[in-house]
Amino acid sequence: MRNYIIKRLLLIPFTLLGILLINFAIIQLAPGGPVEYVLAQYKGIQTSATGNINSSIPNINEQKYQGSKGIPDDLVKELEKQFGFNKPIHVRFLKMLNDYIHFDFGKSYYKDKTVLELIKERLPVSISLGLWSTLIIYLIAIPLGIKKAKLDGENYDIITSFIIFIMSAIPVFLFAVLLIVLFAGGTYFQLFPLKGLTSDNWENFSTIHKILDYFWHITLPTLCIVIGGIASLTMLTKNSFIDELSKQYVLTARAKGLDEKKILYHHVFRNAMLIIISGLPALLVKILFTGSLLIEIIFSLNGMGLLGYEAIMTRDYPVIFGTLYIFGLLGLVLKLISDITYSLVDPRINFDKA
Repeated sequence: MRNYIIKRLLLIPFTLLGILLINFAIIQLAPGGPVEYVLAQYKGIQTSATGNINSSIPNINEQKYQGSKGIPDDLVKELEKQFGFNKPIHVRFLKMLNDYIHFDFGKSYYKDKTVLELIKERLPVSISLGLWSTLIIYLIAIPLGIKKAKLDGENYDIITSFIIFIMSAIPVFLFAVLLIVLFAGGTYFQLFPLKGLTSDNWENFSTIHKILDYFWHITLPTLCIVIGGIASLTMLTKNSFIDELSKQYVLTARAKGLDEKKILYHHVFRNAMLIIISGLPALLVKILFTGSLLIEIIFSLNGMGLLGYEAIMTRDYPVIFGTLYIFGLLGLVLKLISDITYSLVDPRINFDKA
């Protein structure tokens, strides 16, 4: 296992290089850019949506920004210099790689903060949502999936499958709107706050009050993510256990007279959990950085998903590539942790021979 871990660690820099290279090339081909964004604001054009920028001002590669009539050429050249677009593409890419090796992600084009400062501010929100949501999803979905596998085809399985089908069919943001209407002062009750992760005067609270206030604010956003994510894991757990229960070693154990619970939790559980463990890194990355985007917007939570969305909308390249680098690195590390957990759950798996 040690050799496998070393090989995977050595592959991480090359994988990150490929991710950055591909996305850097895509960004260069995409219409619009930070210069166009600023020029659009200068002309008083609405810049809340990317399409408005692109339809009003041409790509950065068009000579002298022919769409920016009435704007001084000196201003355009100054913006190009400010954003570094007065240098060739390969020079900019190599400089970015050199900076990233030293974990220098630069400074946001529009916020008076470095990318690391922005990530440091937003990351706790995404981690809070991601960890609590993932923990609750696994605590509910795995026991539920096991029970559905044991009672496959019975009334309990049919009723829960119907409920799960409804949960998976409704978008997460609709659950968020429904919970706000019911419990956040929308129409009926005002039991939970509508926005933020903590109250305005949170710093002045006692320790116990801080903890209670935190959970008070995070309840509805977490509940939305849990409702949206529990269905797939439940069905994955059920199908995995049903597949294992039909195998020969289970029939042999039953023929020997072993207790059904011992068969299920001692023999079947370890094998069935492998496919579930393998999906944990993807689930964590999805919840941490993409799945919670709409939830962050609806509940006004300044997390990583919202930061990345804002950066794309405003073409804030340092933030885009900085968060992409962090996402990629975290995803690769989580995948390695998943493989290690794989080996711990089932010692028969030897990645060194793979």
